[in-house]
Formats: sequence, structure tokens, C-alpha cells
Amino acid sequence: MNILKYLEYLDFLNSRKKAIYIVSGLALLFLLLTAFVALLPTTFIDLEFSEELQEDHSPLLDMLMKFVSWFGTRWVAISMAVGTALAFLLMRFRREALFMMLTMLSSVVAFGIKVLVNRPRPTEDLVRIVSKAENQSFPSGHTTFYVAFFGFLIFLLFRLRQIPSLIRWTVGSFSLLLILSVPFSRVYLGDHWFTDVVAGFVLGLISLVLLIYGYFRPERRASAGQ
Repeated sequence: MNILKYLEYLDFLNSRKKAIYIVSGLALLFLLLTAFVALLPTTFIDLEFSEELQEDHSPLLDMLMKFVSWFGTRWVAISMAVGTALAFLLMRFRREALFMMLTMLSSVVAFGIKVLVNRPRPTEDLVRIVSKAENQSFPSGHTTFYVAFFGFLIFLLFRLRQIPSLIRWTVGSFSLLLILSVPFSRVYLGDHWFTDVVAGFVLGLISLVLLIYGYFRPERRASAGQ
């Protein structure tokens, strides 16, 4: 099985019906998570997960987890999105540059939901706080942004054949590592609960599906016109 083919094309998202099904399913899951935390702001699942993850801690692990989360801090994330868009522009990929900028909308949506749900951050009497975060807790904005931004970047790296293989695999592998590790980083640092990062991941997937679907739109129009 050639996994690159699935990463490179993701043709199933070129179908409006399939994209709607996927987004609808993810949106339903997100709404269920939102209702769950609204009814039970602090749950046994959240407490147990934080306790297990923070049980074995060290200064080195603290530093590593802070590094993982560093890419999601406000100005770093903005600079990274703008810088990546400029890089694509220099390679004459204008649409790709635009869509990399659009990934930042996922953070805007996440922040709006944070304000509406208004779930408090974990407190020192319940978990170990390594870094003090601002704003509300649900969903995890870092996780949402990582899935949307780095996920779409991986999609483009394996979609565009003009990109050198070394860059594709190096940046793609590092991006995937960040996506998979940031949920654990946010809980380990005491910034979020387990349900926060799960919701953030789901919201990020919704954003990613919509971005890929929008990216395919000119191809669908061209196919329809033939």
C-alpha cells in the first residue's frame, strides 16, 4: 500500500457529499464534548489523565513540553503562518500561500468558542502548573491550530511534486510529530484538561477538512465544465 498516495491526493475530500458527511460527524462529536464539559466542568477522566501524564516529570521533560507548545504561542504562530505563506509565494504557489494564511482562522474560531463555553483552566490544587496560560480552557487553541496549520502543510508538501524530497520528508515528519505531541504537551504543562485537547483536535480536523475541500474547489469546477 502506497501511503504517499493518500497523503498526496486525499481525493475523497474532493467530493462535496463525503466532505459534508465527515464535517457533520466531527461537528456532532464536538458538540457532544461541549455539552459534556458544560455539564461536568471537572471530570474523573480529566483528573486521572492529568495525574497519569504528570506523574513522571523532570526539568528536561518540562523544557521539551514547553518547546512543543512554543509553536502555538500567539506571535510565533502568526509569524510561522506568514513566513510559510511567503515561502510558498516565492515558489510561485499563490493559492497555497493564501490557504496557509487561512489556517489561522481555526485559532479565531477556537478563541470564540472559548469565550462562549467559558471553562476555567486547571488550577494548582488539582494539577501541576508548569506554565500559566491565559484565557479560557475549552477547546485547546494550540491543538486546533497545530492540526489545521501543520496538517495542511503536510498535505501541501506531499501534494506539490516540485518540493524537494528532503524538505518534504524533514518538514513533514517534524510537523506530524508536533501534531501528535501537542495534546500531551498542553495537559502535561497544566494548561488544559484531556477533554480540552480532544475537542481541540476535533475542531482542528474540521478546519483541515474544510481547507482541503476548499483547496480542491477549482479542480471540481474544471471537472464540471468538461
